[in-house]
Amino acid sequence: MDCGSLQPPAARPLLPARYSLKYPIPAVVRPNYSEDAAFFRNSKNPIRTDISGARRAMLQLFREIKNNHELIWALAIKELRVRYKNSALGFLWALLHPLLMMAVYIIVFSTILGRGMDNYGVFLISGIFPWSFFSQSTNYSVSTIVGNSTLLKKVYVDKSVFPVSAVLSNLVNFALSLIALVVILIAMRFPLHWTWVYFPVPVVFLCMFALGFGFLCSAANVFFRDVSHIIQIIMSAWFFMSGVIFPLDVIDPKYQIILKLNPMLYIIDLFHQAVYYGVPLNLNYAILSFVCSLAVLILGYAIFRRLQDMFVYYL
Repeated sequence: MDCGSLQPPAARPLLPARYSLKYPIPAVVRPNYSEDAAFFRNSKNPIRTDISGARRAMLQLFREIKNNHELIWALAIKELRVRYKNSALGFLWALLHPLLMMAVYIIVFSTILGRGMDNYGVFLISGIFPWSFFSQSTNYSVSTIVGNSTLLKKVYVDKSVFPVSAVLSNLVNFALSLIALVVILIAMRFPLHWTWVYFPVPVVFLCMFALGFGFLCSAANVFFRDVSHIIQIIMSAWFFMSGVIFPLDVIDPKYQIILKLNPMLYIIDLFHQAVYYGVPLNLNYAILSFVCSLAVLILGYAIFRRLQDMFVYYL
């Protein structure tokens, strides 16, 4: 027999085909960081920002929400139950917390910033309520992927359901807090303007913006765990730059251009127009709010969707 014709036996797989793993074992197969960097340099694989790409991204998001709507609702209810678990008042805190918080803000900021402004307390609470929704949605979204790492390692599920459920749970909390808002307005004998019919419009814009920003933060927190701490500092500074506690016209005109770069400024002002000023929504502000919210939602989901397959390596 010719020894030169002998060939080494083919390498046998470590596991039979029926036992193949859905995800590679991180200890054996490590992520290729060069591919991550090449993604941003490769013109063939950009994050699609054109109209057709944005449409496909939104259709994919709506499809995932539709296919997982029961899971999203279950996760939202679970989060609300955990939030108020073992508390004596339970869900009543959804009403009491904003009431008590508003009392503190009104006492402090009415003295400092409310001079010469009629019903400053109403102006304040009509901005703080939506801001609280946005702030809580962001804080819960940022850790939603890391917090559900055990589930993601065991069961395949569309990862977008976790930021969506975080925003939904806070939207339910926001809806309950509106009862407190109406109670405050009645107690202060402030008229309920007919412009409340416009109230759902900025709510939709705010949900879009919060969801898009939540996608960005939750994806970033998987790779850099410091994001969850940094975002709290950012939200504190962002609060004072969003026109929540003062109208824009009290700011020096030379600084107004800086504040006008903030998309939240326009969304919060739409709430002020519907609740405090009692005037129809400013069309320019409404268009800017919609465009900025949609852009953040598309960009946030596109980045989240692009990076989601790498989450398992870092959890």
